[in-house]
Amino acid sequence: MDCHVCRNNDRFDELPPRERIAADPHWRVAHAFNSTLPGWLVLVPRRHVTTIAELTDDEAAALGTWQVRLSRALHEVTGCVKTYVVQFAEQEGFGHVHFHVVPRMPGIPDDRRGPAVFGYLTRTPGQEIGEQHRDEVAAALQTRLARPRA
Repeated sequence: MDCHVCRNNDRFDELPPRERIAADPHWRVAHAFNSTLPGWLVLVPRRHVTTIAELTDDEAAALGTWQVRLSRALHEVTGCVKTYVVQFAEQEGFGHVHFHVVPRMPGIPDDRRGPAVFGYLTRTPGQEIGEQHRDEVAAALQTRLARPRA
């Protein structure tokens, strides 16, 4: 099995900030590597899972909490008006269940709303947000996530 997510999960302590924004025993949060939109997050299980039905009850319970926490943090850090949460896990090499938590920015063009937001993912190397910028977004999100909710 060649799984990008599992390879990164196996070397968790060596990952750069953009690949380990936050984590618990069940989930890891990373910034999408091929995004042109700052704050596009990916929430991945820490064990290999290929369908949502395979999640344990504990993983499922934590999933909902993470989606809300990340949405709140993205709202504060990016200024987004809402977040999209999407799960497909269909692309070759990325069958590991993962949830996209995408900041929906104000003023986004109509042709990039809803499912069309995936137009902010690029397959052209060099067009994505750079590693330093993703690390900066990660640091801001880590700071926000560390603060208790008022």
